[in-house]
Amino acid sequence: MDNRQEVREFLTTRRARITPDQVGLATTGSRRVPGLRRSEVATLAGLSVEYYARLERGQIAGASASVLEALARALQLDETERAHLYDLARAADGIPTSGRPRRRTPTKAASRLSLQWALEAITDGVAFVRDPHQSLLATNTLGRAFYSPVIGDGGRTPNLARFQFLDPASREFYPDWELFAEMCVGIMRSEAGRDPHDRGLQDLVGELSTRSDTFRRLWAAHDVRTHGTGTKRFQHPIVGELSLAYEELAITAEPGLVLLVYTAEPGSPSAERLRLLASWAASEQASIPSDHS
Repeated sequence: MDNRQEVREFLTTRRARITPDQVGLATTGSRRVPGLRRSEVATLAGLSVEYYARLERGQIAGASASVLEALARALQLDETERAHLYDLARAADGIPTSGRPRRRTPTKAASRLSLQWALEAITDGVAFVRDPHQSLLATNTLGRAFYSPVIGDGGRTPNLARFQFLDPASREFYPDWELFAEMCVGIMRSEAGRDPHDRGLQDLVGELSTRSDTFRRLWAAHDVRTHGTGTKRFQHPIVGELSLAYEELAITAEPGLVLLVYTAEPGSPSAERLRLLASWAASEQASIPSDHS
């Protein structure tokens, strides 16, 4: 990924979404482009027009923290966007992956027995480990049942982004498909800013851009987000509609990997349906012949 192009497109798309009214500027004359003019952003950030124009051309290397903060304020960036701007600046300065330690091979990390034990200890919720490429590296028993439409019958490592954009079944599994698509791309955008030299992520973006018009459109919007916490709706082929709260936890021993847990509100219809799904998963597991039978 070309860092200068990434910086240029991120800044121009952020500038285009802000109207003069939002920042207390009077609207005078006709405006050829949506949003603020370069000169207006420069004024709001306390920078010269020439310097801001240079930044927007992608020449962000060497920009100080005070300049980046001024830009973030002028463009009204949220915390995720602000972090993304800093990641792009660090990449331009040659600092890899936001100064984080080099990642180990994710598949080896996720196969660690203690991590699998921790996942299986979560029995009333869906728990899984995801890498920066949106791949499902490990799940608990309920997670395997929950993500059965994604996991399928085996083959290559199941990937949430490929499922989202390339598998028609995703439109049934995700009732709020457009929202899920925006979230998926926003998370991938944030990861690309953290580690622009991640070959696996570059290859995945290239594949999805070639095969999905929706992905290509969303990627071009340069919107970024983090997962964090919230509520999502699913339409599961076995138990029907589920409304689940989620929490994302960083796995500190393996930088880049996250543990996500989906749970239902106690006593809710979704909690009952999760219990039904857990019973189904247990019966399916019991029906598999053991090696000793």
